Amino acid sequence: MILGELRWPVVPGESVLALPLGSTEQHGPHLPLSTDTDVAVALCTALAAARPDVVVAPMLPYGASGEHQDFPGTVSIGTEALTHVLVELGRSASATFPRLLVVSGHGGNLAAVRAALATLTAESRDVLAWFPRWDGDAHAGFVETSLQLYLSAERVALAEAAAGAVQPLAELMPALRSGGVRAVSPNGVLGDPAGASAEAGREIFAGLAADLGTAVAAWVAAS
Repeated sequence: MILGELRWPVVPGESVLALPLGSTEQHGPHLPLSTDTDVAVALCTALAAARPDVVVAPMLPYGASGEHQDFPGTVSIGTEALTHVLVELGRSASATFPRLLVVSGHGGNLAAVRAALATLTAESRDVLAWFPRWDGDAHAGFVETSLQLYLSAERVALAEAAAGAVQPLAELMPALRSGGVRAVSPNGVLGDPAGASAEAGREIFAGLAADLGTAVAAWVAAS
């Protein structure tokens, strides 16, 4: 079920509200700014298709993306603002939904999500955060390009795809922290999209959706 499509008399109680949290940030010259949000929405939708007790909330397409600010189109609300939004959203949602699931497609939202969930948990609200994890490049490389080719290939400009910084993220982190992504990758890519395909994206997405389903099943069973 999609929350925004429901009328208030038919909104189900005793459900999990799944919030797709993403970002509006550059993803190299070949992927749309909504890539993180697209992945989060697709994962929440897949979860709802597998579990009738899940209602998908409208996406939150802004996050903490200051490291991408040097690229046109990036719009970030920062960690403090995102924390506040998530806390207030969680408090409001709990009036109807006993559980809130935050699925974040952007790793840079981690600090805000952790802080918000700590506050909500201290207020005795039942909340879970989940971030997709994979082996491979960190940003706009093979994995994210494959995922976007699977989700909406028409929005990928493969002719513009090119490798960026390919060193391990741990090696890049000092420069990333001090100068942002532009300091280590002029095209905004952390990895190499070469060889990306919709079929690879389908397999990656299926694995992520299965991991999310397992995490939610364990959470609900333990509540």
